[in-house]
Amino acid sequence: MTQRLRTSILVLAVSAALLPRAARAVDEIQVYNAEIVQVGRFALEQHLNYAINGRKEPDFPGGLVPHHALNGTPELAYGVTKWYELGLYVPFAVNSDNQFLSNGFKIRHLFAVPDAGQRNFFYGVNFEISYLMPKFSETRYGLEIRPIIGFRNGDYEFIVNPIVDVGIGKAGEATFAPAARFARKVGKDWMVGLEYYTDFGAFGRFAAPDNQLHTLFAVTDFKLGEFDINLGIGYGVTNGSDRVIAKLIVGRDL
Repeated sequence: MTQRLRTSILVLAVSAALLPRAARAVDEIQVYNAEIVQVGRFALEQHLNYAINGRKEPDFPGGLVPHHALNGTPELAYGVTKWYELGLYVPFAVNSDNQFLSNGFKIRHLFAVPDAGQRNFFYGVNFEISYLMPKFSETRYGLEIRPIIGFRNGDYEFIVNPIVDVGIGKAGEATFAPAARFARKVGKDWMVGLEYYTDFGAFGRFAAPDNQLHTLFAVTDFKLGEFDINLGIGYGVTNGSDRVIAKLIVGRDL
């Protein structure tokens, strides 16, 4: 099982690098930690992010303008086995003119080492297949390949998601958009840390450094009753990034 999984990850990653991603709106700002919903149970998350001071131009003609846009998605996840989780996203946005915009749907397949939350070293890979709307992407279909590699030592954790985004179609490209997280536990069910999100651009022709997306978030994770909360405020360090953006994830096992 492990050898087949590793071989599949390698084949898909190489294939993605050879495919042409189009610029698209970001409805989810999260570093995956390889934890899977309990087998036979559902979990629900609501992702939201808002560009307080965002880019004033769309990523492509006719696309969504990030400034003062609220992006989000509800996500329903189901634990199939101890190493496989199935998820469904229904992304949306509300632009600066208060128009509600649907962005189709996404189906997610997460494969991870069992009991990742209790391990010092953990890993996995997430495959996300998207059906996208023209306001959000230059291609109708998309694929995200998100490897997950993480380490824990006492109260500290470090996680890397070296993400490959693929737009499938004539205008599509494959881009490299890694994300990372460093956090420390400061109390029962309470962590604080930093998350870093990037988008270097298409493979073989990365954007100039100042046109790349690089955003650093200060984040906190805590419990509020039965709800898991991830709250963060981010600052874009390049001209290609939204300058100030806030994010919120609210989740609960059902």
